[in-house]
Amino acid sequence: MSEPTPDNSEEDVIPKEMGTSEIEPSDTEMAEAGPSNPDPCDAEPKKAKRKTAKGRRCSCHRRRRRCHQGNFSSFATYFPRVLKQVHTGLSLSRESVNVLDSFVKDMFERIAEEAGRLAHCSRRCTIMTEDIQTALRLLLPGELGKYAVSEASKAVTRYRTSR
Repeated sequence: MSEPTPDNSEEDVIPKEMGTSEIEPSDTEMAEAGPSNPDPCDAEPKKAKRKTAKGRRCSCHRRRRRCHQGNFSSFATYFPRVLKQVHTGLSLSRESVNVLDSFVKDMFERIAEEAGRLAHCSRRCTIMTEDIQTALRLLLPGELGKYAVSEASKAVTRYRTSR
């Protein structure tokens, strides 16, 4: 292959594939080039931060997670089933289904958020049924909260016996 000629200075490139070794610059060329930025690998390693016992947390506290609503469309399929159980022969308009769907999603988010806060306060990473019951009592006023808790506990016992 072609070897570098003296009239071609720094712009020559020697391919490594051909088995030739790269020529290292001399000390005078290094001095003329001036100070260069050291490679990040050559720099002194940074001191690692120590974790104190107070600063350690379980993995669920690293980052807040947001609900991904892309996989879930709506509760609209369940409204006619419930309406048939309560009032046979009645139906819902699209607008009323949209209003009910927004209401159910909003209440679900509120209950889940409050239950998550309660689990966080008790230093747990798992939301338990007691957290959801307490969240229901906090969010829904008076008799409505008590009724919701009793209906929820009935649903949980039905689910556990059917498994």
